[in-house]
Formats: sequence, C-alpha cells, structure tokens
Amino acid sequence: MAFLNETDKDELYIRHAIDDVPDNKGVAFHIHDRCEVFYFVSGNAQYLVEGSIYPLERGNVLIMRPGEAHCIRFMNDERYERYAVNFPIDLFDSFDPQRRLLAPFTDHPLGQQNLYFLPGLENTLHQLAYYDGDGYGRRLLFITKLADIMDKLSHHSELKPAAQPTLSEQMVRYVNNVLFEDIKVEYLAEHFFLSTSQFSRLFKNATGASPWAYITAKRLIKARELLQSGESAKKAAESCGFNDYSAFYKAYVKRFGESPSGLR
Repeated sequence: MAFLNETDKDELYIRHAIDDVPDNKGVAFHIHDRCEVFYFVSGNAQYLVEGSIYPLERGNVLIMRPGEAHCIRFMNDERYERYAVNFPIDLFDSFDPQRRLLAPFTDHPLGQQNLYFLPGLENTLHQLAYYDGDGYGRRLLFITKLADIMDKLSHHSELKPAAQPTLSEQMVRYVNNVLFEDIKVEYLAEHFFLSTSQFSRLFKNATGASPWAYITAKRLIKARELLQSGESAKKAAESCGFNDYSAFYKAYVKRFGESPSGLR
C-alpha cells in the first residue's frame, strides 16, 4: 500500500492511498469511534457494511457512523485508489447542536443507506489531504468542507446495496440485538440451526470479521463512548458485556493504545 498522504491531528484524520496490486489477504474489517467518509476513486471492489454488500464505482461515497463495521473486498487486482476521512461526531456541535447536518449518519439503520454517488468530491478531498497550513486553518478547512459534504449528502438519495443472502442480514442484526448479553458463538449458531463453523464462515463473509472479533470490537467502541460520557471504567465494562475487567482492560489498551482511566 502506498500512502500518498495521511494526517491525523486533533481527531481529524484523512488518508489518500493507492494499492497498485490489492490483495484480500491483507484486508481487515474496521470499527471506528469517529464518523467516516470514504470516497472510491478506482479499482474493482465491494464494500461490506454490517452485512450489506455495496458494489463500487468511481464517485461512490460511503458513510459509516461510529461503531458501524465495514470492510473492503477486492474482486480482482485492479489498481485501488481512495480517500478516507474520519472526524468526531461532535465536530459541528458549536453551530449545529441538534446535529441536523449529521442526519445521513445518525438516521440510517445499521448497515443500510450507506452508499451515495457524488463524483464531484475528489477535488475537495484532495484539498483536505494536501493542506499544508497551520492547525487552526486546517480545522477551519475541515469543518467548512465537511459541512458542505454533509449538506450534499442530505440532498442526494442513497444507493441501495446489492442483493445478499437474507440469512447473513439476519445474523448480523441478531448479533447486534444481543451484543451486550452473555453470548457465545455456539449459542448464536444454534439460534440459526447452524454449526459453529458454518455460522462463523457466513458471518465473516458478510462482515469481514469473525463473530468474536466483531463482538469484541463493537463492545469496546461502546465502552469508549460510555467512558467519554463520564461512566466509570468498571461500569462501562459491565454494561458492554465484559464480565472480566482484566480481560476488558487488556482488550481496551490493545485497541486504543491507552487505559480506560486514561481516557477519562
């Protein structure tokens, strides 16, 4: 992978990258604690968002809110180019406390209404990726440009996901419904009258992640959200399905690079 430019400052992240020969072996699913705007420039790929499968073409924009799992899947080794922007969900709160600009993110059902067609965004994203001014100017540029992108999204109809196995949709939805309960993969498989291996294979094909990796990442993102709202680390862990605090602590540090108490 060639990162043409990548910057992460003050919770505002942007990446412009190219894979000359993309390979699914190096692909992992993602769950962020920030919003993401993904812009597809070139390649032959599908995007997986919470069990929905979106075929991609130049000019496609995908949006994922915090905690929404997503993953790229390459159909061949055609050159793959994209931009990705991540920003905190409270970015516009100073002038949009009701978060109306973020309605495309906050109002869509999980894994639905993620895909748009806005071919004119490439120049804007290039400007953000290669801005070389000071931090104040960079933040101002991000806020104004992203607010304009949000406004454009609110006036464009989303594109529908490609047809996909109904069973996969049901599996992802069910896991999210019982996410914080005392669950095991074998219990999830039994619910759908599948073996554990069958369930795991279908689930990974739909999300890009094994069931337990998906569950753990989702729980950690929610726990981080609770910590940011002032919840204690112990209470956040319990609320998100972690019965063993030491296991939660280790998983949290591994994912976020800091302790739960460090965030608070």
